[in-house]
Amino acid sequence: MTQLATILMDILRESVHLWTTMAPYILLGMLMAGVLHLLMDTSFISRHLGGQGFGAVIRASLWGVPLPVCSCSVIPLAATLNKQGAGKGATLSFLVSTPTTGVDSILATYALMGPILAVFRPVAALLAGVVVGGLYLLTHRSGSVGLNDSKATVPAPERRTLGAAFRYGFIELASDIGVWLMLGVFIGGVLTVIIPQSLILKALPFPALHYGVMLLLGLPLYVCATGSIPIAAALMAKGFSPGSALVFLIAGPATNTITLAFVRSKLGKHAFYAYLAGIAGVALGTGWLFDAFFANGLSSGIGASAEELMPHWFEIVCGIALLILMMNKYRPRRADIPRTAAQVWRVKGMDCGHCQVSVTQALSHAPDIGKLHFDLDRQTLTLDGAPDPDQVRECIQKAGFQTERIQ
Repeated sequence: MTQLATILMDILRESVHLWTTMAPYILLGMLMAGVLHLLMDTSFISRHLGGQGFGAVIRASLWGVPLPVCSCSVIPLAATLNKQGAGKGATLSFLVSTPTTGVDSILATYALMGPILAVFRPVAALLAGVVVGGLYLLTHRSGSVGLNDSKATVPAPERRTLGAAFRYGFIELASDIGVWLMLGVFIGGVLTVIIPQSLILKALPFPALHYGVMLLLGLPLYVCATGSIPIAAALMAKGFSPGSALVFLIAGPATNTITLAFVRSKLGKHAFYAYLAGIAGVALGTGWLFDAFFANGLSSGIGASAEELMPHWFEIVCGIALLILMMNKYRPRRADIPRTAAQVWRVKGMDCGHCQVSVTQALSHAPDIGKLHFDLDRQTLTLDGAPDPDQVRECIQKAGFQTERIQ
């Protein structure tokens, strides 16, 4: 029992160390994410990232890199982009580069893994988006058809205020990544304590095996761009090569069973094969290139570069502030029960703040809709007023969600 308690305390200590090391950079990234959200909202994406051809693929990948959008939230955004006239190549490019990195995860990568990986990661994400979209264009020229034959109305832009930026960065984004970040930090702490220093080198003596293991681990796993960092950093500290850690940082956030199912069912089998082949190829290729040219200059210590800049007391304060923001989602709230609940809809896949924003903007075009009441845990939406059910269904589907009326 004493040994178990010691192991648990070591895991807790390592997890807290990971959390406080990342916290200042994540908070700064959340602030920058709020500003980006105002500058690049859904209407901006719809207006500027549409079109066909390789130029649209490059634009979609380039604009997707800084956006702090997780793997689930990117699906309705990509669906809207496709319905506004973007080809499937550009849609695939956006699906890859957007969840793979963002301003928050770039800063967190610097905190735990150093400046070289922090720069190389978004470059690899950009390349992955371009390769996946370009591969689709090369193998399937007739890919300009949208998800359906109707053209969606461009969502109304959100009011651009400083309060909206703070609300998105410190409330909605914190709610989206909170669970996955805490889970990633815990897994990182477990790996740091449990895995012996020499195990990786003995079990996987060849670097090629490192790449394959990280790819197989990352493809089906649901992990956000920020939550993947402590896991990759812990594995790198235990003997995995920095390039193999990059493989996980690219493949993990870009692929999961939900996104793969969306690509296969909505964009077709050619898009599905291009998506998998492009991500796997770029992840393995950039991982190898990184080890070949940059790995020797990296320290294997977690958070070494960040600890040189941040005083310990400041890290602790930021860690506490970040934890409070993450836990805000779970604080008890007074029930918000509509007085005239005309309709209740189940919206499949609506499980984060960004999804809620997408649905709200889509419904802004439907007449006779009063206040919206969201329950993200149950994935339900209650509408005040007396809107036309067919219009409600059409607006929600155009936002990229499947829906059914349950009351």
